[in-house]
Amino acid sequence: MKTQIKALMIDDNINLIRKVKEYFKGHAVINLAYEATDGNTAMELIKDHQNEIDLILMDLLVSEKDGIELLEEMKQNGIKKHVIIVSSYKKEYSVKMASKYDIDYYMLKPFSLESLEKRILEVVNEEIEENIKEKSENNIQMAISKLLHSLGVPSHIKGYQYIRESIYMMYTSKEMLGGITKEIYPEIANRFDTTASRVERAIRHAIEVSWTRGDYELMEEIFGHSVDYDRAKPTNSEFIATLADRLKIDQNLVLV
Repeated sequence: MKTQIKALMIDDNINLIRKVKEYFKGHAVINLAYEATDGNTAMELIKDHQNEIDLILMDLLVSEKDGIELLEEMKQNGIKKHVIIVSSYKKEYSVKMASKYDIDYYMLKPFSLESLEKRILEVVNEEIEENIKEKSENNIQMAISKLLHSLGVPSHIKGYQYIRESIYMMYTSKEMLGGITKEIYPEIANRFDTTASRVERAIRHAIEVSWTRGDYELMEEIFGHSVDYDRAKPTNSEFIATLADRLKIDQNLVLV
């Protein structure tokens, strides 16, 4: 995950670029690394440094190629960047045109540098939060897979996928607790284009298979006295809810 956001500023006012650059000099997050005073130069920088540029500060009124033309060319080339429009041009038509290109914010000149900083950080924080969320979700999915493998649930059978999805749903949503039949089975069935009854049977089969293949000590640790081949195995609900609880405990220990 990036700790610094590299920005490109496109504006024909050289003094303004200098002021912005000086303001962010040594900033912990924002680095005004690139600058352009006309549209052609800006487009060349965007294409040549598209892997480095994270955010673009753009005036709509620049020579050679205006802001709308730049946004259109970026779209045609599949270049997606955070964009903050910084312009004195405030006609409704231009604002609507710019909005079609999924810009992050439209600031009117004159503006304070503090306000600009705030807007940039809002965009940056949103990106960081999304990255953290995605990373957290991946970690949880990996933890579920590791747990199921240790319990001997074969990954090639349908029940494995259904159990994994069910555990994740119960882990992330309190509303799902106690709602396996009414909530989780229908949702899983919808995702995998099957029926709730088939989901239930596949999960049951996966649990039965795991009971003869899994790590006995781990099963005893998680399910306690349920790990007894002469006694009934846990129900689907018990199996999924117990693993979801175990996952929460393990994740909390990691966070601490």
